[in-house]
Amino acid sequence: MNNISGFMIDMDGTVYKGGNVIKGAPEFIERLKLKKIPFVFLTNNSSSDREHYYNKLIKMGFDVSIDNILTSTTATAAYIKKYHPGKTVYPVGTPKFVSEIIGMGLTVTDIDPDIVLLSFDTTITYEKINNAYQFLKNGAEFIATHPDDLCPTEDGYDIDIGPFIRMLESMTSTKATVIGKPNVLMVKMAAETMNVPQEETVMIGDRIYTDIKMASDAGIRSIMVLTGEAREDDLKEHKIRPTVIVSSVDHILK
Repeated sequence: MNNISGFMIDMDGTVYKGGNVIKGAPEFIERLKLKKIPFVFLTNNSSSDREHYYNKLIKMGFDVSIDNILTSTTATAAYIKKYHPGKTVYPVGTPKFVSEIIGMGLTVTDIDPDIVLLSFDTTITYEKINNAYQFLKNGAEFIATHPDDLCPTEDGYDIDIGPFIRMLESMTSTKATVIGKPNVLMVKMAAETMNVPQEETVMIGDRIYTDIKMASDAGIRSIMVLTGEAREDDLKEHKIRPTVIVSSVDHILK
């Protein structure tokens, strides 16, 4: 893999799993810094803000800055501001998620919103689900931060946003616009963040249907790691192929 100007790196399942750092991941980041190769962490997890992920990485021994982190929340807020300027939003999300999108300039309301915005909400309630259903039935647009079905934890996996997207789509006969990986908007934003040509970036991740698919759709190279969700046998069920498969990020650039 030659002519690499920047790396996009998934977090959950790639450099850590839940609260546990993946062996050799901090050292991989140090190799990137020594070689002066730009990098940005991408995460679909919208349950917390960038500050949370920055602090988590620092505590795990990663020498990074908050500018090295791009979340699906950041990308979704930018999308709404660009394509739906001035529209009001009913957020289904954690308090940190709501605070972050307000800080990015979105107008939040629980009265006749223009958009229902669904995130990975670990504080979800029946009231939130029912409100979202009623607003969508009344004509609100449906936007979701990412499509993941499962979120990696140190003990396995938790239910993520995907089943809730399908439930609300089914109940309201609507189709959600999903912003996070595998939407190629994330590649564009990451390349702009690193100030490098998009075609010279490489995506590293553990999920075929988000990380590797996004790279394929964007026409860039990808590295699939086996420390998270994906296994080599899973490729038999997909037409998508990573450029390279490695057991972990610890084997990259050694």
